[in-house]
Amino acid sequence: MPSDGPEPEVDLGIPGRVGSARRTVVEWGAVVVGALALAFVVRAFLLGTYYIPTPSMEPTLASGDRILVNKLSYRLHDVNRGDLVVFDPPASAEPGADHLIKRVIGLPGETVTAVEGRVLVDGGLLIEPYLAWPEGTDAFGAVPWCDDGGAGSCRVPEGHVFVMGDNRPNSRDSRFFGPVPVDSIVGRAFVRYWPLGGLDRL
Repeated sequence: MPSDGPEPEVDLGIPGRVGSARRTVVEWGAVVVGALALAFVVRAFLLGTYYIPTPSMEPTLASGDRILVNKLSYRLHDVNRGDLVVFDPPASAEPGADHLIKRVIGLPGETVTAVEGRVLVDGGLLIEPYLAWPEGTDAFGAVPWCDDGGAGSCRVPEGHVFVMGDNRPNSRDSRFFGPVPVDSIVGRAFVRYWPLGGLDRL
């Protein structure tokens, strides 16, 4: 049937489709860049992932476990006894490890000793339910860098903590390299996320 007027123009939509695709690419690029920036901030300032290479923290952590570390903890509160902390190894520690993980036993100003296989803090018995063998802590020798460096005890200097592995017979810790500066602590381990079946709070 003949038309009374000019035929209507048909918009193929090509310019709009190109613009839409360009806009999509820009939006996804912004999302990716933002996600990478957020991941960098989280990794640098909030959370870290670490691998456990040795059995020094058994039975709490086994060789091969992977953990999450809260890097913000000690900007909000002081270090607490019993915390599992990741820290830069002291110069007197054995070379080879980028970081160490141990449990905080003694706080600044406290005196740590071991008698008959048990740990005493300021003369009081430390209850340690996380140990496989509660009487497994040998008496100390001469501990370096203590305020009172006599054999068999260590008074922890200000700004330091005394740390030990849970596997006492197989852990090189403050008994060997002395108290650890608080400002060398990277953060507090709070979750084991690997192996998959071993997800657990620490």
